[in-house]
Amino acid sequence: MVQFRLPKNSRIKKGKVHNSPNDGNFKRLNIYRFNPEKNDNPRLDTFYLDLDTGSQMVLDGLISIKDNIDSTLTFRRSCREGICGSCSMNINGVNTLSCITPIESIAGDINIYPLPHMPVIKDLVPDLNHAYDQYESISPWLKSDKKPLKNKERIQTQEERKKLDGLVECIMCFCCSTSCPSYWWNGDNNKKSYLGPAVLLSAQRWIEDSRDDKTIKRLEKLNDSMELFRCHTIMNCTSACPKGLNPAKAIAEIKKKVALEIE
Repeated sequence: MVQFRLPKNSRIKKGKVHNSPNDGNFKRLNIYRFNPEKNDNPRLDTFYLDLDTGSQMVLDGLISIKDNIDSTLTFRRSCREGICGSCSMNINGVNTLSCITPIESIAGDINIYPLPHMPVIKDLVPDLNHAYDQYESISPWLKSDKKPLKNKERIQTQEERKKLDGLVECIMCFCCSTSCPSYWWNGDNNKKSYLGPAVLLSAQRWIEDSRDDKTIKRLEKLNDSMELFRCHTIMNCTSACPKGLNPAKAIAEIKKKVALEIE
């Protein structure tokens, strides 16, 4: 029987228990740790968070641990309101934003890992360079040869603007892309790779924008067996999106437009 195992240098080993309280209102957090400056495997460290200190969200707990227990713990954060997407990580097997995940909503231990299938820079910080290169490849900006009337703003009707609902809200946290098996398998090929749900949803945002007049060129670029059609509608992306968006539907709309509008 075939056995699938991580390479030896990627296998997670048992880490440190940083504080072990005797009593009180504590929550146990098991956190992935990796230090590239040390020639060592990643490990899973255990911390006990005092819930009486006021921590409400998982991000609050991480900040409290960094401030009071282990200052070397590394993670991204910014807005703390589910807007910037910086604090995306895998919490108890689910890709989500730690700043909008209540501690009280998680029964038992809280297990925290970086986003899956991304190179890890340190601890909970994934390397998103490749993902942002893919994002740049779709030209995520308005393209138009027409100048605005009298140098004013480009007007949209309410119906035209409504087509962007469910698209412009994407915060590029990549929770959807890193939950997608097709992206795991085809997202980092040397030549062309599957763009993934986050990038394709953003591409659909510009395809649907009535102010952009390069729709056909955008569709022609996406009409690729790898970049677009490696989506197999698994729907993990839609389940994972912390903003409640539907990347799978956006990808299906692109496929439909490619079939109907490109000769």
